[in-house]
Amino acid sequence: MVDWSQTEAPSLDDFEALARDAYAGLPEEFRALAGDIVFRVDDFPDDEVVKEMELESDFEILGLFQGPDLAARDAGNALANETMIFLYRRPILDYWAEHEEKLGDIVRHVLIHEIGHHFGLSDEDMHEIEEASD
Repeated sequence: MVDWSQTEAPSLDDFEALARDAYAGLPEEFRALAGDIVFRVDDFPDDEVVKEMELESDFEILGLFQGPDLAARDAGNALANETMIFLYRRPILDYWAEHEEKLGDIVRHVLIHEIGHHFGLSDEDMHEIEEASD
């Protein structure tokens, strides 16, 4: 049993480590879609993201994929360091508090869905990837 009286909330660095571990556990062919990824963890999305996505609350978004699509990468129009996944710590912690899931599983789910939606994968495809990475 976890001694919650001695446990601190995961830091931004802890989340980045969770993301790296989760990403490393994803199937290789799925990771190849995204190429080299930079993980960035912020407490909340910035004002520009909130405005562009017309969010009513900073808690409405758990993560965001930012990078070139496959056509741009294949045409050589993209730099490897342009691919980023943003994870938003506070919304993820809020989601974790409301659901009976492990934090690492939530982070993995966010990664799969951010990459998958960016490249047009179906929910069924992403579910299969989640099952393969358990």
